[in-house]
Amino acid sequence: MEHQDLLSGFIRLHVLHHAAEGDLHGLWMIEELAHHGYKVSAGTLYPMLHAMEKKGYLTSRMERVGRTRRRIYNATPYGVAALKIARERARELFREVVGAGNS
Repeated sequence: MEHQDLLSGFIRLHVLHHAAEGDLHGLWMIEELAHHGYKVSAGTLYPMLHAMEKKGYLTSRMERVGRTRRRIYNATPYGVAALKIARERARELFREVVGAGNS
């Protein structure tokens, strides 16, 4: 993904947003991100999900789907609190970057 170092923060926020809304799994998240123009491979997303879980933003559980097992992620209370702060900062940044007649 081009500009990955800059956009990875947006991807993490997107993941946290959906994890706060309910269950998500990696393949669904890859497809969801693609709908928003992010081309993220499993080799990028899964380590990101694991890192977010290790830092306490997400929790996961294994779920059987047919003959396969799938790791399901949800936001923790810590992750929900972080998302609230991030939303406030994103609104402020959006106003500064996009607003006030910037081109």
